[in-house]
Amino acid sequence: MFLDGKRALVTGSTSGIGLAIAKALRAEGADVILNGLGDEGEIAKLQEEIGASYNGANLMDPAAIEAMFEEVGPVDILVNNAGMQHVSPVEDFPVGKWDAVIALNLTAVFHTTRLAVPGMKEAGWGRIINTASAHSLAASPFKSAYVSAKHAVAGFTKTIALELAEYGVTANCISPGYVWTPLVENQIPDTMEARGLSREEVINDVLLAKQPTKKFVQPHEVGAMAVFLCREEASNVTGANWSIDGGWTAG
Repeated sequence: MFLDGKRALVTGSTSGIGLAIAKALRAEGADVILNGLGDEGEIAKLQEEIGASYNGANLMDPAAIEAMFEEVGPVDILVNNAGMQHVSPVEDFPVGKWDAVIALNLTAVFHTTRLAVPGMKEAGWGRIINTASAHSLAASPFKSAYVSAKHAVAGFTKTIALELAEYGVTANCISPGYVWTPLVENQIPDTMEARGLSREEVINDVLLAKQPTKKFVQPHEVGAMAVFLCREEASNVTGANWSIDGGWTAG
């Protein structure tokens, strides 16, 4: 397996996209460190199932991120996947929710990256993969914080790619469209309220309406892309934003 001997930290990996990426990397031999929220018993089952370790650092706390890196040590692969969403008209957007969305979706990416880069430089090899979103390329109403954060993550990724280009370290975004995960499912009630729609109308007329394939992206598809970006064949793939969105951003 081509990732034997490589260590991968995947944030937000106790469910959804992050868990799919963690499983895909582990299947290729990587030593995986899970991070995220959830029931302790369920997380323990995931560790056993995947053969992974776990660190429950709160990524909205820079000191906790530093402590996590002190505990886990250098990593070869960093997947910044943790995220949250809040849907609200901008004039009613709670300031605390804005701060939280920016902290988790953007600022945490900075902190994990700055702490991972020295070890990658020293090793002469590294992969930084940031789960962005179709919202890193296009906007939707009532998601001002999320869209702002994801656009910023795309720009941050390009910058890091340039800084690390001569060190054997690549940095790329994966930008899925709507993937059927808890993050998407949990935003449906807020979208129903904000737009005055039923659940079915939100799914068919808001979510899947944006994806010409009329299908939700599957988590394992994102995992497969992450695996590709770790291959030696992808050593010249850096600073890119990879869309997996059923054609959403093609137009």
